[in-house]
Amino acid sequence: MPRVLVIASRFAPDCPGRRRLAGAGFEVIDAGPGPRDEEALAAALEGYDAVIAGDERYTEVVMVQAAMLKTIARWGVGVDSVDLDAATRLGIVVTNTPGLLVDAVADLTFALLLAVARRVAEGDRAVRAGQWSALRGSLVWGKTLGIVGVGAIGTAVARRALGFNMTVLGCDPRPREDARELGVRYVSLEELLREADFVSLNAPATAETCGIIGARELTLMKPTAFLINTGRGVLVDQGALYEALRDGRIAGAGLDVLAQEPPDPADPLLRLSNCVLMPHSGSNEHETVARINCQVAENVIEAFGDEAPQFCVNQEVWVQRRR
Repeated sequence: MPRVLVIASRFAPDCPGRRRLAGAGFEVIDAGPGPRDEEALAAALEGYDAVIAGDERYTEVVMVQAAMLKTIARWGVGVDSVDLDAATRLGIVVTNTPGLLVDAVADLTFALLLAVARRVAEGDRAVRAGQWSALRGSLVWGKTLGIVGVGAIGTAVARRALGFNMTVLGCDPRPREDARELGVRYVSLEELLREADFVSLNAPATAETCGIIGARELTLMKPTAFLINTGRGVLVDQGALYEALRDGRIAGAGLDVLAQEPPDPADPLLRLSNCVLMPHSGSNEHETVARINCQVAENVIEAFGDEAPQFCVNQEVWVQRRR
């Protein structure tokens, strides 16, 4: 009976995916609360054949020490927390759940955009504190939205922007025809930052995108512009963003992701009223969580079957196994 360790917190004990694994002959065990450093993660994985992984980092050191590990099933689409080269060398199948969280993340992107433009969080805090004075916000209707990373999620954000009569600019090295058909105009990053009233970061974390928004890029933005990040925290130089927000060089930011999660209580971003923060909740709504839980269970089952898992991100491992 293969043993599966559950670290992803949203793979709940009562979810159908859990029952599917048990019915397929897997022993499923919860790891308990984290976070875990390299040493603790390696120790937790000892004796397990598979892991349903959250955002913890799977380094080569971790995977070498987890000698029985055959499958890392990521809960979600991003695999930047896994050393894919090392996993492939070690014969460990890595899977993810693409396509299932597109609308959930796009919804939250637009929720943050509206919240920071209309100062929703500030207004809520003021009313609860007994204050009743109108807060002047910024109009969203008819403005220009720049999307950095026009993949499936970025394209879904563009669709929502059309409902607000927005002009949509895109920056991506691989333009999508469906985004063009929606009216997305592809431009350089510099042009996007200069023209956009709202900049939405929906790119994955790669060597090319890490730090894509730094001090120089923030100076290109309008002082009335807002930055929204539902991609990855590493896309932004967080220190430079804090200074730009503090000094009023941009109007505000809405962030679902941070460089350090959870943030240090002393992080100065936490003290800024023009920054709306969420605890990495882009995919965390009922319908999406249920779909991902079912898919991540299927990914584990397929990884121990006779056919390559549909969402295997390092297919080379499967080819090597079948030689």
